[in-house]
Formats: sequence, C-alpha cells, structure tokens
Amino acid sequence: MAGQRKMATLADVARLAEVSAMTVSRVINDPTTVSAETQDRVRQAMIQLNYRPNPLARGLARGRSHTIGVVTFDTGQYGPGSTLLAIERAARVRGYGVALAVAESRDRLDIRAAVLSLADRRVDGLIVIAPFVEFSGALLDIGGHLPVVMAESGHSAGATVVGIDQVLGAVLATRHLLDLGHATVHHVAGPSDWIESGLRIDGWRAALSDAGRVAPPPVMGDWTPPSGFKAGMQLADDPSVSAIFVANDQMALGVLAALHERGRTVPGDVSVVGFDDTPESAYYMPGLTTVRQDFEAMGEVAVATLDRLVTDEEPTPASVRLLAPTLVPRQSTGPAPSLR
Repeated sequence: MAGQRKMATLADVARLAEVSAMTVSRVINDPTTVSAETQDRVRQAMIQLNYRPNPLARGLARGRSHTIGVVTFDTGQYGPGSTLLAIERAARVRGYGVALAVAESRDRLDIRAAVLSLADRRVDGLIVIAPFVEFSGALLDIGGHLPVVMAESGHSAGATVVGIDQVLGAVLATRHLLDLGHATVHHVAGPSDWIESGLRIDGWRAALSDAGRVAPPPVMGDWTPPSGFKAGMQLADDPSVSAIFVANDQMALGVLAALHERGRTVPGDVSVVGFDDTPESAYYMPGLTTVRQDFEAMGEVAVATLDRLVTDEEPTPASVRLLAPTLVPRQSTGPAPSLR
C-alpha cells in the first residue's frame, strides 16, 4: 500500500551497524558472545530502525517454538472453560501462542493421544486442566520431558499446581451463613468424581466443625440446574432448613426455583449461596450471593509459572500456588428467620 512504511528486517539492522546478520542474531539471542562495543552498535541500529525481534523466531533460534500446549477435557462447565480462556489471554500477553488438545474422554489412551498431538507441534510446555479425581497424581509423567503445570487439579504431590483455593471459598460461604445466625448450613454438592466438589465439601465441613456445628448429609448434584432443582425440592420440604450452600451457581439456580415452587421465600425463609460468580448470577431472582473465582489471575499465574519452568536452566522444585477467592454478597442471603 502506498505510503506504508516498510518493516525493518534483521538484514537492515546488520547493514546499518556494519556487522553480519549472524552477529545481530547473537546480540539478540546470546549477547555474551559479542563484545560490548558491538552490542551497543547493534542496539543503536535497532532503535534507529524501530526493529523488534520476532518472539517466534527467537524461540526457534533457541530450539523453542514459543507455543504453550493446553490439554483439557470436553466438560462444558463454566470453570474449565473460563480457565482455558484466561490461559489463552495470558499467553498472548507474554508472546506465546497456544495449541489446544481436547481429550474426548478420561481414558488414559485418549489423554496420551492429546499430549502426543501437542508434542508433535513442538510446544515448549504443557498446562493441563484436569478437574477429575482419578487424575490427581496420575498426570505427573504426562508430558515426558516437557515442563507441566496443572490447573485446578488438586494438590498432587510432586506436581506444579496453580489453582483457586476451593476449601477457602467453601469456608467463606459457610461462615457467611453462620454469621447471619443460621443454626447450620446444608450443602448441595457437585459430582463426587470432581476434585473441586470434594474440596468444597471439605471447606463446608471444616467451617461447621470450627463453629461447633454438625454437618448435615450433603445432597449430591451434577453441576446442572435440574440436579439443583431436585436437591432443592428435597431440602425445601424440611422446615428446619434455613441456609443452603450450593457448590456452583447453575445448581443454585435450580435450588432457587425449587424453593419458589414450594412457597419458601429467599432470603426470608431460606438463604442461598452459590459458587463461581457466573455473569448471570447477579440477575437471578433474587441476585445470588456467591463465591467469585478470579480465573484471569489464575491464567496469568499458570502461564507465568510455566514460562519460568521453560526458561530456567536449573530444575525448579514442584510447587502449589492457590489464589484466594472472594465472597460476593447479594440479595439471596439474610438473617436467620429466628432472628427476625
């Protein structure tokens, strides 16, 4: 296009600095092999020409593709989907591309096929979104020689894990209801084969125990509104139930519908807390008190952690980094009926 300024190339820098293209490449990728005087001359030429090295080209020069592989599962749930989106955004900011492999099932052969498809694309490392119990501790060797970061995968010994503190989130939800004067808190749990479901049960029980309360039996759901409705119908028929902590916002929607059908007002008769802070939760009737997970921050930390594993020359010990969730109070919770 007429008038458009031509992008400077590495050869242009070499000509202006009066050195070879190989010398410019060394200044960019391995400056210790070039004299200080030559480095200064090359860098001045780069500034003058507004030349910016291509991150992918730099990666290839170092034997890297500057691409992160992400392994995930076709769950259709809000948490894993939000985690994936956050990872992609954070990778882009750091100059990484993202190659995605979706395991169609939990079968180890399907997982292995997904990982091998990424290895064939020469990714620098892997982030694995593995929310299922059977994979806790079983994915440590999934990447072979590749660095691996687990996202939302429990606290597996020997694994580098980045996640959100599910136990703390459940504690915050349960304490909120206890602080409002409710004698106890009932729980609608997620499916037993999900790591997050078990951790949220642990936090709910711990908060009740710390307050000297006995935990009622949890009512099991499957993350969907229909399962929340079924659980809500069961709890609504018990007049002693005044507070319910639901393991995700979608099931909480079903619980609210069941309470309405049974003629129990929220929060007048029953207070309800969800988990996730989905975009629509503020517009439930009434607006849902819930626990917010900062998926954007988790994606940034996961990518930064993998970047460190990829670039550090010395082996990095396994670590667990859990980010704190926050409680978002809305209209679905209020004082226990006995206090009115």
